[in-house]
Amino acid sequence: MPAAAALPRFPLRTAPGGPPGGVPACRAVASELLLHRLVRRELRLLAELSAWAPADDADRTRALTRHADLLGRLLLHHHAVERELLWPALVRAAPAALPPVQRWTAAVAGLDVRLRGLSTAARQWAVAASDRARDTFTLACLDLADAVDAQTAEEERDLLPLLAAHLSPAAWAEVTRAARCPLSRRERSLVLGLALEDASAADRARLLAGLPASTRLAWRLAGRRRHRAAVVRLRGAPPAR
Repeated sequence: MPAAAALPRFPLRTAPGGPPGGVPACRAVASELLLHRLVRRELRLLAELSAWAPADDADRTRALTRHADLLGRLLLHHHAVERELLWPALVRAAPAALPPVQRWTAAVAGLDVRLRGLSTAARQWAVAASDRARDTFTLACLDLADAVDAQTAEEERDLLPLLAAHLSPAAWAEVTRAARCPLSRRERSLVLGLALEDASAADRARLLAGLPASTRLAWRLAGRRRHRAAVVRLRGAPPAR
């Protein structure tokens, strides 16, 4: 879970069908899979939605570019916690993990450049309100989505099995304690809602069970309603669940 403060400390399984390639379930792996799935889905949706958006509709532009900003900050934070906390803990436990961690570091440096490029494209669309600026934003979403697909597939193949095999629960707990998420409380609630969208009924129950009682109550009283409203503004339709 490198976005440790943005998401609950999830139970052992979150991905439908289990982890890829027979990777044993553990909290660290489950959280990685969850965030990967969320970001992959939302980037593809953002590209599709922006392609059809009127370039000069300020409200629509604002909704789409704010969502891009949220995804960018979430993923940059995720990478920072992986780089500074998670992978160093893995290498301490399993020195053989160093080569795939080094490959990850090189790949993610390029990915972070693309994330900042998407932010620049979003600002340019908001200012220019032109078809060209909108199309540049859409292409940046598609380029980033392709890069995220490739990077997360490699990470899930090469690093998650090592994470499942070697990172102890105590080391994982230390990572989650040290992580500090830059998202606001409302943004964290939206990310939770996005995470819950793809979850099965059993996995939704597990995810919510991982939250403090006060956070579960806040989600039921206001978070769920705000998430639905945000998704309707963004997609023009309510979330699937």
